[in-house]
Amino acid sequence: MIMIEDKTPQRTSIAQLGEFGLIEHLTKNITINQESTIRSIGDDAAVLDFSDKKVVISTDLLIEGVHFDLAYMPLKHLGYKAVVANISDICAMNAKPTQITVSLAMSNRFPLEAIEELYDGIQLATKIYNVDIIGGDTTSSQKGLIISITVIGEAVLDDITYRSGASPTDLLVVTGDIGAAYMGLQVLEREKEVFKVNPNNQPDLEQYSYLIERQLKPEARTDIKELLEKLNVKPTAMIDISDGLSSEILHLCKQSNVGCNLYEEKIPADPQLINVCEEFNIDITTIALSGGEDYELLFTIKMEDFDKIKANPNFSIIGHMVEEKEGVHLITRANTKIPLKARGWNALES
Repeated sequence: MIMIEDKTPQRTSIAQLGEFGLIEHLTKNITINQESTIRSIGDDAAVLDFSDKKVVISTDLLIEGVHFDLAYMPLKHLGYKAVVANISDICAMNAKPTQITVSLAMSNRFPLEAIEELYDGIQLATKIYNVDIIGGDTTSSQKGLIISITVIGEAVLDDITYRSGASPTDLLVVTGDIGAAYMGLQVLEREKEVFKVNPNNQPDLEQYSYLIERQLKPEARTDIKELLEKLNVKPTAMIDISDGLSSEILHLCKQSNVGCNLYEEKIPADPQLINVCEEFNIDITTIALSGGEDYELLFTIKMEDFDKIKANPNFSIIGHMVEEKEGVHLITRANTKIPLKARGWNALES
């Protein structure tokens, strides 16, 4: 007798478990690693003890159709990215992430297996970044999937870095490279349209691997705090690059009451990004300024710290701060001075 394998994916209705059953199912294998976590999931509230350190907290909301598209975003990657985006905010305070809470709202089109996949990505991120899941909430949604993650971190008061600490003559520094995540999104959007026309088409995305990884599975720069400490460099102001380089520079300038000269030729770009911008016939500087979702760190340092970081491959010095009255400008490769505009992501635009 020939046995025909049933390859239909299992679909378990979340309604069968109920809210508390779902929470118990998703969190049954969670382990606690942080000494500051006294009580996590299982009570009305978590209990944390940070002793003599200060607590930093940030929350992000991700909405299907606004912040992500499940046509090309695997649920495991989405869970991972949701955690990373929040951890990046703690890194931008020059602090250490320690705990998160996870809240989910989902429509009935999502079976239990889909939410398990999402939670697998969340738990993978917590293991890699050594943070504890200590609570959250689940509920139903009339439209799609909604994810809300709150991240908690710790820092010694003197180490905390705000957006407001930059001074004229400070150097402007960025980690990693800029713009790749946005172009990864453009590649995925293009392939989605091709798929609509020909569902049998199997795209070859090898040449875009770095860009797509930057979009689907970004990493937070938790390494930068320790690296700066080893170099004996204390940033004066800091922000993460989630909404585009130009927007983040303007945030720093506004909060610090300074201006800035950003040098186009100094903006770091991966070779794959340069090639794909040529393929799409898009100006690479425009992508770097407006793209967003790189989750690199943008910060300022004192001029006297220049020698400490100038040869470090993790950092690029891309400009310097000036008096507020001088304004915020991009200095082009042709040495033209152009006012810098905020053209990054705006979640409230329709």
